[in-house]
Amino acid sequence: MGGSFAGCLGPVHSAVRTASAADLALALQHTRKRTLGLMQAWQNAMPDLSVPPLPSMNPPLWEWGHIAWFQEWWTVRNRQRHLGTRSASSGAEFDASLLPDADALYNSSEVAHDSRWALPLPDLAGTQAYLAQVLQRSLDHLQAALEAGQSVSDEALYFWRLVLQHEDMHNEASVYMAQALGLALPPALCWREPTAGDAARHEAPSGQDGGILVPAQVYTLGHQGPGFAFDNERQAHPQALAAFEIDAAAVTWARYLPFVQATGHAQPPHVRCVDGIWQAQHFAQWQQLDLQAPAVHLNAFDAQAWCEWAGRRLPTEAEWACAAQQPGFEWGQVWEWTASDFAPYPGFEVHPYRDYSAPWWHGHRVLRGASAATSAHVVDVRYRNFFVPERRDIFAGFRSVAL
Repeated sequence: MGGSFAGCLGPVHSAVRTASAADLALALQHTRKRTLGLMQAWQNAMPDLSVPPLPSMNPPLWEWGHIAWFQEWWTVRNRQRHLGTRSASSGAEFDASLLPDADALYNSSEVAHDSRWALPLPDLAGTQAYLAQVLQRSLDHLQAALEAGQSVSDEALYFWRLVLQHEDMHNEASVYMAQALGLALPPALCWREPTAGDAARHEAPSGQDGGILVPAQVYTLGHQGPGFAFDNERQAHPQALAAFEIDAAAVTWARYLPFVQATGHAQPPHVRCVDGIWQAQHFAQWQQLDLQAPAVHLNAFDAQAWCEWAGRRLPTEAEWACAAQQPGFEWGQVWEWTASDFAPYPGFEVHPYRDYSAPWWHGHRVLRGASAATSAHVVDVRYRNFFVPERRDIFAGFRSVAL
């Protein structure tokens, strides 16, 4: 990934978390435009849409059908959609699908990952038709909620905010799967559009080598106040933090590659050195590596190994979230590994989409921030991403804390 995309500064909150029904309708259509663009780009790059059955992959047709199914399940078929987090998760309160056998094809809670390559999935045209039908029905229900006066509550809009961000997350997965497979995709579909504030830079109280000094304090970790929150972001709770010094930005290639050269540590598969010049593969093309860009496609063990070599450590997620409130803290180009296991906050209560968080406790590691492929709808300083620590295919790097 290149280094031209400007990052976020400070405690960014996603606008869709408090968006009105009218704004959500526009956002859903904007995201769908990206989805359809990615579908076309994938077909152009890989006409048979055949990907290898790997743990980090899904069949593209399954991914896109699942997006439609998820939107239909929660915002069309769910007769309790106006109840938000108080809604049932399954059962008699759900109507039949527009697509026969949709649950047997696309319900990720029931359809085993390895079985998805053998499913009788609709073709590309059929999948696009399902997406279009579901979106229109979903927008119709959203309009009905608006006319009924239900759109004033966070609960009434909860599922539309959820399905919007769900689709955005799968679009990012389409981008990093294409990168892993070496497929050429149009940059405009891959990277988030920078906002006017992204280009700004502010001076910060800093320590050595571009660090930010964070004083000892009791920090409140988790989502507070109104608006949408994922279940794993609640409940907000106090965390006592000792003073620490943290990098103002993610570790760059200029800081990371000397470690590779000094130790012989394995480098990411998309990076190589030719005649003394470092190069990175961006989808289907090899380009000169921007040494000032954040190091990316690193797993948690790569990050920990660099920290041990450099005499530093990874931040906890509480430290990352606290530091993100400080002036000069730059983020948003790569997801950032933390030292924290993915675990429930005190007082956790599962939301109707029961498999979003609870099945993954403790086997995954928390990442904070966002990547340049992350939709602005998802970018939020409170968001907890999580992956198994060995994953290198995602757009992940890290920052470090002084010992």
